[in-house]
Amino acid sequence: MKQRTIKKPVEVVGIGLHKGVPVKLRLEPLMENSGIVFYRSDKGVSIPLDKDYVVDTKMATVLGKEGAIISTIEHLMSAIYAFGIDNLRIVVDNDEIPIMDGSAISFVMMLKEAGIKELDAPKKFLKITKKVEVKDKDKFAMILPSNEINFDFEIKFNHPVIGHQKYNFKFSTKNYIKEIAKARTFGFLKEVQYLRSIGLALGGSLENAIVLDDKGILNDSLRFPDEFVRHKILDAIGDMSLLGYNFIGSYKAFASGHHLNHLLTKEVFAQNAYEIFEFDLQKEKSLAKVFS
Repeated sequence: MKQRTIKKPVEVVGIGLHKGVPVKLRLEPLMENSGIVFYRSDKGVSIPLDKDYVVDTKMATVLGKEGAIISTIEHLMSAIYAFGIDNLRIVVDNDEIPIMDGSAISFVMMLKEAGIKELDAPKKFLKITKKVEVKDKDKFAMILPSNEINFDFEIKFNHPVIGHQKYNFKFSTKNYIKEIAKARTFGFLKEVQYLRSIGLALGGSLENAIVLDDKGILNDSLRFPDEFVRHKILDAIGDMSLLGYNFIGSYKAFASGHHLNHLLTKEVFAQNAYEIFEFDLQKEKSLAKVFS
């Protein structure tokens, strides 16, 4: 299995969730060992996909460098991770990745349109070698050694539509498209009203998020009965892309969010709980199937 990029550039224009202004997003191929690089075309600033460039995790995962930021990278990175893409230039002309429909399916469609190209260099993976856990009261996120890639998430909300949800996702590109990519972000009406009062969530609508009041959802319907926990997995996949490689291990969380996920990626490196290896078809045949 070789490193991957895309065959051709693709672009789309969408609305930024918080500012509510149009954003042009363009994906461009890069050569092997280039990594994932964001570029603010309006500022002339490149920002590598790296945990050390994370500047905010309150409402989304936000990268920043030299006064330029790029917010809400998690949905796009979730799709890029799911396709096993190692090298890519992500160009935006504003400080947010467009929210699209609130899920990752639009980015999946962009990547399918672009096509996947294998490069000459072998693909590298990050293998988790020991358990790492971060906590915030009863919330936690952990990653454990495993020969598979797995995401196990649990949430509890005192709300009649959400309640207690659990989902165990055995990762593969095909499973991601079928089970995770269409799950939308969600928020509560009272929170949206507050965010708008302070100049945030200006681009949020029923077209790009599940919105809940005290009794139910304001949208017509859900895409999955447990769409809420599936979206948390979508976010977690995007956040864990900050490890810099597709990882081999088992992620498990209760009520985690962008902040805990970010702390987890930092702790993996701080505790030296990993090894990086090059793909070997004779040893890792199952990995090739995961990304087929």
